[in-house]
Parts: sequence; C-alpha cells; structure tokens
Amino acid sequence: MIARLYRIIPLLILLAVVAGVVYLVVTFRHSPTRAKEVLIRLFTGLLIALSLAFIIIAIYAYFDGNPTVVDLALSFLVTSLIGLGITQLCRMRFKKNHPHYSHKAQKADPIGQFPWDKKD
Repeated sequence: MIARLYRIIPLLILLAVVAGVVYLVVTFRHSPTRAKEVLIRLFTGLLIALSLAFIIIAIYAYFDGNPTVVDLALSFLVTSLIGLGITQLCRMRFKKNHPHYSHKAQKADPIGQFPWDKKD
C-alpha cells in the first residue's frame, strides 16, 4: 500500500502549488473570499477533467493488457475523486458561511421606459 502512495505525491505537490499560486494572486488582486471562490471553481473543473482523463487511460490500458498502467491510472483516479469530494465539501462550507455568493449578479431589466428614452 505504501508503494502505491508515493506515486501520487507529485500530483499532490502540483495541485498544492497551483492552489497556492492561484490563492496568492487572486487575494492580492481582489480578496481572500474571492480567492476561495475561484479556487473552488478551478479545482472542481480541474479534478473533473483529471478524473475523466484517468478513467480513459485506465480503460485503454485494461484493453491493451497493461496491468501496471491500469493500477497507476486507478491510483491517480482515486486521488482525483477524493480531491473532488474535498472540494465539494469546501464548496458546501463556503456557501454556508457566505450565502450571498449563492446568487450571481444579473443584468437589470427595466420594466418600463421613460418618454425621453424612446428612440424615434
């Protein structure tokens, strides 16, 4: 089991570095709350894409008859799915603490027009 864990360390380090850089940049430009929102959105998309890629790799390696690559791809898939679950827990907690982020701002739609706004 320990032999399998060391193979996912580079992926975890890469995800941690990406998270740190994105958080610092967005915090510097906007706010920590906005940085958390951006990280949640980024990691949701990124981890879904990684999960799909590792599923495809595992299926291809299975049909190619390469059990080593299947094992490696499934290890990365489990890591991606666990990360996606953690991201969704963070999203639920963020929405609970910041309910105003649930509703995005929408463009105003005026009900009526003033006489001076009419185009002739």
